[in-house]
Amino acid sequence: MTIIIGMDPHKRSATIEIIDTTGRVLTGGRYATDTAGYTEMLSAGRMFVDRVWAVEGCNGIGRHLAHRLVHDGETVIDVPAKLSAQVRVFATGNGRKTDTVDAHSVALAALHARNLRRVEADPDLIVLGMLADRRDELGRARTETLCRLHRLLLELIPGGAKTFLSSRQARDLIAPITPLDAATRVRLRLVVELIEDLETIDRKTRAADKELRQLVTDRGSALMELHGIGPSSAARLLADTGDIRRFRDRDRFASWNGTAPLDASSGDQQRHRLSRAGNRKINRVLHIMAIVQLRNRTAGRLYYDGRKAGGKTSMEALRALKRRLSNVVYARMLADQRRREWAGPGG
Repeated sequence: MTIIIGMDPHKRSATIEIIDTTGRVLTGGRYATDTAGYTEMLSAGRMFVDRVWAVEGCNGIGRHLAHRLVHDGETVIDVPAKLSAQVRVFATGNGRKTDTVDAHSVALAALHARNLRRVEADPDLIVLGMLADRRDELGRARTETLCRLHRLLLELIPGGAKTFLSSRQARDLIAPITPLDAATRVRLRLVVELIEDLETIDRKTRAADKELRQLVTDRGSALMELHGIGPSSAARLLADTGDIRRFRDRDRFASWNGTAPLDASSGDQQRHRLSRAGNRKINRVLHIMAIVQLRNRTAGRLYYDGRKAGGKTSMEALRALKRRLSNVVYARMLADQRRREWAGPGG
């Protein structure tokens, strides 16, 4: 008999509920996530021999506990938050949300769902994930800094500056400005500070891209050979996907990343609509890949033009292109996986 230990994780606490294969609650409790609390929770789970830990959000708030459990030799499966939410809504109690109810919903979702991902703490993939997150943060910081810079430049220069502005171009713009009052002097000083911030962010971004490029190459991945896939996108694909073979086919992969359209047919009307589900980070990678391919004369551009010529709107053609690129990425990752296995431990 397999015992399911459902967990609702938080930063400083975790609530678990242990059920058997019939759904009967055996025990549960709330534990701190410090060393003493984690040890107590692990001991409570190890009272049952044949056990599986079901943790909600192993790519988010539950990551730190999931990896600690895997490191200690436990079997951990990732339960998506939407799946446990569906169980909670259809359970008795009018969808009431407490930590205990959440843990129970996670356990029931793991009991009845199929093909849930088993968490594997691959050190290389963990590093890629952390660095990909850092690279995304640098991108957001650059956008915010550039927006502040544009706002001040609009007050210093009639018409402001162009949209895509580098730090060197910004310095050239303010070089001829002579401050005549206190407000202009302060604006000019703030612009200089923002330019320095922009230069720092750009320097860190280049260093992050260089490190990610080397790690992806050392992993034996050929994803960066695809048009529109850079170091950070390749790292995100590797880190979030893990073992590509966990997807039975390319359709399952497309459903997971949100590029597979949802059937919205009714009666004789056959139609599909955009899916808002799936891994949004991977969906963003595929969106960027599609946009880059559309800017050049690529196979993606030819496919996009063909779909528009067939009567599709621009957005429909773009969604179809993203779905096609999902297949391309799936095939490349599968080929990389097979090549690594054929090469063996020594490369």
